[in-house]
Amino acid sequence: MTSFDEITPALERLAIEVPSWAYGNSGTRFKVFAQPGVPRDPFEKIADAAEVHRATGVAPSVALHIPWDRVDDPDKLRAHAEDLGVSVGTINSNTFQDDDYMLGSFCHVDDRIRAKAVRHAIDCIDIMDITGSRDLKVWLPDGLNYPGQGDLRGRQDRLADSLAQVYGRLGDRQRLVLEYKFFEPAFYATDVPDWGTSYVQCVALGDRAVVCLDTGHHAPGTNIEFIVMQLLRLGRLGAFDFNSRFYADDDLIVGAADPFQLFRIMFEVIRGGGLDADVVDGPSPVSFMLDQCHNVEAKIPAQIRSVLNVVEMTAKALLVDRVALADAERAGDVLAGNAVMMDAFATDVRSDLADWRATRHLPTDPMGAYLASGYQERIVAERVGGDQAGWGA
Repeated sequence: MTSFDEITPALERLAIEVPSWAYGNSGTRFKVFAQPGVPRDPFEKIADAAEVHRATGVAPSVALHIPWDRVDDPDKLRAHAEDLGVSVGTINSNTFQDDDYMLGSFCHVDDRIRAKAVRHAIDCIDIMDITGSRDLKVWLPDGLNYPGQGDLRGRQDRLADSLAQVYGRLGDRQRLVLEYKFFEPAFYATDVPDWGTSYVQCVALGDRAVVCLDTGHHAPGTNIEFIVMQLLRLGRLGAFDFNSRFYADDDLIVGAADPFQLFRIMFEVIRGGGLDADVVDGPSPVSFMLDQCHNVEAKIPAQIRSVLNVVEMTAKALLVDRVALADAERAGDVLAGNAVMMDAFATDVRSDLADWRATRHLPTDPMGAYLASGYQERIVAERVGGDQAGWGA
């Protein structure tokens, strides 16, 4: 099996973006649960995100959601992030919390509403110009609940037109990242329900339109790593939204339900070049982001645990002996090939990761270091009064 020392150059290229909304209050469809110390504005959200990076060393950017994270001076927010040792990352648009969008946004039959949605996405790109963000991520709740509610093909045509308008506004180094979700809130037909729909829309736009794969947005039993392979093979895997789920929805800590699936996904990312150096505008063509809300667990520790889960499974995936794997395939030795994968997955890399962190002047125990830092107690004491941030704000 590959040695740990051999994998550290690739491991050091791993960067995991954290979402601003993970630090706000969230809950179920019936109740949002408040916690003490929750941020009251985007500046405090970024401060919390910076603590995750300080503890782990691999979470250098923060994704924002507009209008949840809109501020009067985006440049001031950018400088605030940089002062704390992080940067503003992906800008996420929002066309799912306005009454006008009840029957759709980019796909809406009404020209006025469709133009409003496009204008919002372009406003997001204006913010990207100021913050230096590379990616505009678009997730659309557009869809139908009943047969006959709308023209399926007409909606795809309007989607293509709306996306083309947004794509035309991108800067030379910016990308449009199109996310898909196979159901919810639409239950009969979703306008971007799968990777194939996202892919064909992106191909029609151009090279700077790429697919976002959310690990929770698939039917039960879907082979997600196959989709990862295919999109990497086609050069269109632009981003991950990491999370976990048991039955439906997708907001649990990544790797919580099925760490072996996360291992398999990261192996295909690695084999497909997703952690290769010197490709596509930086260390990796793929943006790795957590997309989670934390309803019953503490916010910052939950994000640290999520980051650590991705790092651990990435390290195990890097340990796979790909030469032995290829030899087994050529020999037709099914069990030998599977054993190569299982040996890597079964390897306990925690002490090696602790030693690796020490060489990078990071805490060997990121969770313990955060809990001992006093930061949680300080924000609970200081963040009194005002309106706490929450889902939708």
